[in-house]
This record gives sequence, structure tokens and C-alpha cells, in this order.
Amino acid sequence: MNNVNRRDFLKISGSSLIGLTLGGVALSANAQEQVALDDPTAAALKYVHTSEVEGQYCDNCQYIQGEEGKEWRPCAFFPGKVVNAKGWCAGWMKKAG
Repeated sequence: MNNVNRRDFLKISGSSLIGLTLGGVALSANAQEQVALDDPTAAALKYVHTSEVEGQYCDNCQYIQGEEGKEWRPCAFFPGKVVNAKGWCAGWMKKAG
């Protein structure tokens, strides 16, 4: 289990709210730039381009957007940017269904 301190939790919550408010369509239309590992939100969420957590990938997270099967896809946590489908962050939550 990952430990998230209060400051990181607030950053994650704020990013989630912003990302979810924008909606999937807006994210898909605007996402183009790959998330940099030194991006402040990426750092707060401990985002990596290649997951080291077995069974947890951006591709099977509920926050991933866009067309399945693509290597880079929009994510609700990173408005206007794309994440690697094989990546991971501390905000990962299993996709329903």
C-alpha cells in the first residue's frame, strides 16, 4: 500500500477535481504533450512512464481517457497531456467492470 501524506493527498484531490470537471471529451481533444516526470503534478503523484506495480497500469486505471490500445492517452489527472498506457501514479484506481 502506498503512503500518501496530507500535502500529496491535497494535490491529488485538486488534480482529480480539475481533471474530472473538464470531462473526457475535452481531455481527448486537447491532450497532446507527454507528461514530463518533473511536472509538478506528476511528481506529486509519483508518476512513472513504466509501472513497477504488478497489475497496476494507466491502461487499467479508471482515470485514463481516449482510445484503448494507444501507447499514449489522456488522463484526468493531467489535463492537456498524455500518459504512457504502461505508466503508473499514486492516483491509480482500478477500472470498474
